[in-house]
Amino acid sequence: MPSAGPDASLVTRYAADRDALFAAAGIAPGTAVGVALSGGPDSLALLLLAAAAGSVEAMTVDHGLRAEAAAEAEAAGAVAAALGVPHRIVRVTVAPAGEGVQGEARRARYAALHLWARAEGLAAVLTAHHADDQAETLLMRLARGAGLSGLGGIRPVRPIDEGDADGPKLLRPLLGWRKAELEAIVAAAGIEPARDPSNHDARFDRTAARDLLARTPWLDPSRVAASASHLRDAEEALGTLTERFFAQACRMERDHVLLTPGDAPRDILRRALILLFSRHFQASPDGPGLARLMATLHAGGTATLADVMATGGVTWRFRPAPPRRSA
Repeated sequence: MPSAGPDASLVTRYAADRDALFAAAGIAPGTAVGVALSGGPDSLALLLLAAAAGSVEAMTVDHGLRAEAAAEAEAAGAVAAALGVPHRIVRVTVAPAGEGVQGEARRARYAALHLWARAEGLAAVLTAHHADDQAETLLMRLARGAGLSGLGGIRPVRPIDEGDADGPKLLRPLLGWRKAELEAIVAAAGIEPARDPSNHDARFDRTAARDLLARTPWLDPSRVAASASHLRDAEEALGTLTERFFAQACRMERDHVLLTPGDAPRDILRRALILLFSRHFQASPDGPGLARLMATLHAGGTATLADVMATGGVTWRFRPAPPRRSA
C-alpha cells in the first residue's frame, strides 16, 4: 500500500495540467472524474496524483489475455481502496479481429470505460498517456505515412466514444510528463506496479519505436512529443479555416450543392469536400478517390464518387448520382 503521497509540488503541477484540460473540455473545476487504472506504473502514478488533487473514482479493465491479469486488477483495486478511491473491475472478452489483439483490446477497453462513465455520471475519464507515449505514437505514424491529423498524435481531449460526441470525455493530463517521472512517483510511494510483458514484445510497432528512442540520444521524447503538439495546433487551425471557407463557398441551388473553389489552397479545398460529402450526402469518400475527383473537377470534367455526381468549372456542382441501370 502507498507509504507516501506525491510531493506537493507535483500535485500542484498535475492539478494545473488537469484543470487546463477541464477548461478545454468545458468541465467545471472540482468535478469528480474517473481514472483508468491498469495497475502499471503510469496509471498508478496518475491515481496517486489524481487522488491527492481531487475527487476521483477508478476502474480496471481485465482483458483476460494473461493469467496474471485478474490478480493484477485486484492489486490495483487494493491501492485504490487504501487511497479511499471507489474502484471497479470490469472483465471483457477480446476476440482478435481487424486491428489484431492489441487493437481489439483497446476497443473493448474504451467501450467499457464509456459505459462505466455513463453509469457513474462521470464527465470524464483520465488516462495516463505521457510524453514518451506521444513520441512513440508520432514515430509510428510517420512510419505509416500519416497526414497532419494523424501526426498530431494522442489528443489531450476527445470523447471516449466518438459516436457519443456530447458524452463523457477522455482526458490525458500527463502528456507533458516523462515516464521516468511517473515511475519515480510510484517508487516513492513504495508500490510495486504490474509489468505487462507485451510492452517488450518485438512483434509490436510501439516496442520498435520505444527501442529506437531509447538507443538514439538525439531523439529527445519531450521534443518529439512537442512536435506532435505543434502539428495538432496546425491541424486545428486548418480545421477552423476550412469551416470559414466552407461557410462562404458552399451553397444550395435547387437539387444541387454548389462549391466555388476560387483560389483556396489545395488542403483547405480537400477538407471542404470532406465536409460537403459528409453534411450534404452522408458519405465519407476515401482519400485516393477524393484526390482523383479534385483533379477531374479542376479540369472541368464530371465524375462520380460515393454515389455523388460532381461537375467541375468555375463553380463545382454536386448532386446524387442517378440510379444505375440494371443489366
